Amino acid sequence: MPNNRFEHLLLERDWLLADGATGTNYFSMGLQSGDAPELWNVDHPDRVSLLHQQFIDAGADILLTNSFGGSAYRLKLHQAQSRVTELNVAAARIARACADASGREVVVAGSMGPTGEILEPVGELSAEAAQSAFTEQAQALADGGADVIWLETMSSKEELQAAGAGAAECRLPVVATMTFDTNGSTMMGVPPPRLVELYRETVPRLAAYGANCGVGAADLVGTLLAIRSHAEEADILVAKANCGIPQFVDGEIQYSGTPELMAEYARLGRDCGARIIGGCCGTTPVHLAAMHRALLEHNLRSVPDIEAVVEALGPVTAGTRSASSDSPDTHVEKRRSRGGRRRRA
Repeated sequence: MPNNRFEHLLLERDWLLADGATGTNYFSMGLQSGDAPELWNVDHPDRVSLLHQQFIDAGADILLTNSFGGSAYRLKLHQAQSRVTELNVAAARIARACADASGREVVVAGSMGPTGEILEPVGELSAEAAQSAFTEQAQALADGGADVIWLETMSSKEELQAAGAGAAECRLPVVATMTFDTNGSTMMGVPPPRLVELYRETVPRLAAYGANCGVGAADLVGTLLAIRSHAEEADILVAKANCGIPQFVDGEIQYSGTPELMAEYARLGRDCGARIIGGCCGTTPVHLAAMHRALLEHNLRSVPDIEAVVEALGPVTAGTRSASSDSPDTHVEKRRSRGGRRRRA
């Protein structure tokens, strides 16, 4: 029996619901554009705790800590590079307290985003320096009570590898998601099949992998189709899509996704084989509650093709359409056939 809460839940459950957006929800709570959300872990811990609690109430099984930009490189933009340990420990402790008070098993995932630098050979940051920064952050999150380290919104394979190596040093399970938002690939040109290869190359092996953020829910499901066509049956796939498409309304960014759209996205994510499903930018507790209800009531359907995804969620980019054109395999059907060995979520 695994002694880690995350691994235990994956054995017990068919699916886990990850939480929604951090930064975009903080804006409605008073965060100003350009401010570092991570500073709220010390300056406004009550607000950080409130959002975690709202996601728990909506049904979240996984809380991502308020530490996405908590590396020394990102915090340097706010003259806070010397506060990596303080801010990340605080982020994990806040989420841990909320999880422990929930009355059920809730996983605390230590969120680590990109450094904001470009790694060699394209940029100037060495892999060794990046790994050191990720190690510092991951260890602080582990010390604060995280169950798993969650690498998200990665774009470059070099940075993902450095982050994975750094995170592994704290000896917690590691999850990694990349953002596919440029012609079916990441900004740095990584296509979905290459993420599967990176997963297989990573030592120690990632606990789960997939996609987050990106263009919108439809494109992310299309990306998931491309990933699963190259994945193995035992791979734990992650989907954490933006809540529709961002739009400027009255000078503010608003996301077009409705609770109904996000509910159907969650169902399609399960049909595509994802076992961890959540929301990224724009996803509020209201959206997440709709996703939770949808997953509780959902019976797995056949794997959709890209046309079915478009019909349900809206148009996808040409790159996503091309990337998702591989013929579906039978992994989801195999998962369905052995679903009785895990308790229904």
